[in-house]
Amino acid sequence: MKNASGIVDSDDISRPYEIKIMDTKALFAHDARDTRLDLFLGMANWFIFVDHIPNNMVNWITLRNFGFSGAVDVFIFISGYTAAAVYAKIMLERGVVVGATRVLRRAWQLYAAWVVLFAVYVVAIGDVATRYAAPDIIYEFNIAGLVEEPVRTVAHGLLLQSRALNLDALQLYVMLMACFPVVLWAMLRKPGLTMLGSLTLYFAARHFDWNLSSFPDGSWYFNPLCWQLLFVLGAWCALGGTKLCQTKSQIPVYLGIVYLVFALVMTMAGRFPEFGKTLPAWLFDAFIPNDKTNLAPYRLLHFVVVAFLVTRFMPSDWHGLKWPLLRPIILCGQQSLAVFCVGVFLSFAGHFVLVTSSGSLTEQVFVSVSGIAIMILVASYISWSKRQDHPISVRKPSPKGGEPTYSTNVSATGRIGAYSPVQPSR
Repeated sequence: MKNASGIVDSDDISRPYEIKIMDTKALFAHDARDTRLDLFLGMANWFIFVDHIPNNMVNWITLRNFGFSGAVDVFIFISGYTAAAVYAKIMLERGVVVGATRVLRRAWQLYAAWVVLFAVYVVAIGDVATRYAAPDIIYEFNIAGLVEEPVRTVAHGLLLQSRALNLDALQLYVMLMACFPVVLWAMLRKPGLTMLGSLTLYFAARHFDWNLSSFPDGSWYFNPLCWQLLFVLGAWCALGGTKLCQTKSQIPVYLGIVYLVFALVMTMAGRFPEFGKTLPAWLFDAFIPNDKTNLAPYRLLHFVVVAFLVTRFMPSDWHGLKWPLLRPIILCGQQSLAVFCVGVFLSFAGHFVLVTSSGSLTEQVFVSVSGIAIMILVASYISWSKRQDHPISVRKPSPKGGEPTYSTNVSATGRIGAYSPVQPSR
């Protein structure tokens, strides 16, 4: 726009970018932490723990038994969503450098958790194998290299090249967060182009069989070049991408339900061989076994459909989110990293208990319920401990009979609010 002298106003040159930043800030200002994220993240941690215990009938209630996708898909998607929701605001308000350093700090925290978990995990398994004369367990958990080549195994483990069983999801999470500063920077400027680039990398990795190597041989169980798509998709949704897909039509709902039924049928065909033989061979071979390593397109579509239907029928203000029965799950979602790490050890302990005992259905239920109870206790303690680190609001009388003031605002979850409700005295 030109001013009165006919010269283009320099402020208008940057106005489109400023408007975009203002719109995104407004999105963050109005979209508080979605409780549904904590609910499903906590549920994913419970399911991952139960799924990691072999020969456990309780894991028949988890997501993987009812369709192509599973709890890990939920974990990675919500991780990408929350990462964008937290760090995009920092990057917009305080600059790219500050935002990138905050993301990398989180990646470092995850890496530190991975190192500690990896070290304690392999030592615990090795000790159990020696103490109870069960050498097969080190092969079952993919840590045989620790006996044959301990130095190289530890070194490659520090480089995220371990194949230790049940640590794959955290290993993937560390890698995705380490690369996220570049993705977030691009997403804030060209969200559509960034999603297209992520999709291109996904199909290229599947077509050319790209993956990262692991030690002593093989490749990553969760191919990060493919699974990054789910992480980036979560970030895209957090930055307003879902608003482009909103529709009031019921057709996508009906189509989604049909696809979920189809996925359930195919999953049951894989679980029960006799039933699978009744299906055409070309159909069975197309979906069984489920390509989890490279995040098969039908698996990705299944997760998207599930997420679409859940958000369609469970709005963010759903009153059920306040039910006391769901509070333990939400609490585990809020302390996701600690709960996940504890769940890894508990799954190993539960597996060992079932192997060394009769492994009856009663024991399976006991082990599963006990593990979940311990995860809830850990999440409760961490939540309580964090609340103790924040100062309590102190009510101060205002002079001249004015309104009282409060020095600090602490929410019910122990988080300090974005502003302190300090009112000036009259």
